[in-house]
Amino acid sequence: MSMIITIGREFGSGGRELGKRIAEQLGIAYYDKEIVMEISKKTDLAYDYVHQIVEQKPIVYYPITIGTSFSAVGTNVNKNSTSIYVEQSNVIKEMAQKSDCVIVGRCADYILKDMNPFRIFVYSDMPSKIKRCREKGEVDQNLNDRKLARMIKGIDRNRSRYYEFYTSLKWGDPLNYDLMINTSNKTIKEVVNEIVKIVK
Repeated sequence: MSMIITIGREFGSGGRELGKRIAEQLGIAYYDKEIVMEISKKTDLAYDYVHQIVEQKPIVYYPITIGTSFSAVGTNVNKNSTSIYVEQSNVIKEMAQKSDCVIVGRCADYILKDMNPFRIFVYSDMPSKIKRCREKGEVDQNLNDRKLARMIKGIDRNRSRYYEFYTSLKWGDPLNYDLMINTSNKTIKEVVNEIVKIVK
């Protein structure tokens, strides 16, 4: 039986690092940005554009209210967003069928539901997220804590909308996952060993 682990995560919770460390300990493949690169190759769309689409909420345009010239642009963006999600689903399925793996984000838990993945969701309190973001150098260090917290909430809001748009499920709802991990005031190294014991 194949081992497929999917990780949903709040921004700054350490989900990406957790995924990498789990994959390393289990000796299996790890997929994150590799998925975006593969979609970019298959669709001939720029990497940054694909990354923006899969990290943001879907854009819904209403042509009647915004006029013809803008609705044409909106239609193209919507088509790209949908085609990217379809290609993302294909890429994720191909990767999961190829070998045991850990996949971070991108609705993988839903896309691979028929393959019965072990679904993890990682979350954290805001002070821990802010601290982790600063330590990892993932954000503009000139942002004060208030602005950084607002940015983190915005990213999580977009992830939630994207997930819920394509899956009709609630992002972060414990009923949609097999394991909820609170990384508040913890290092990722502290929790990896326990998780590996559970998934083995």
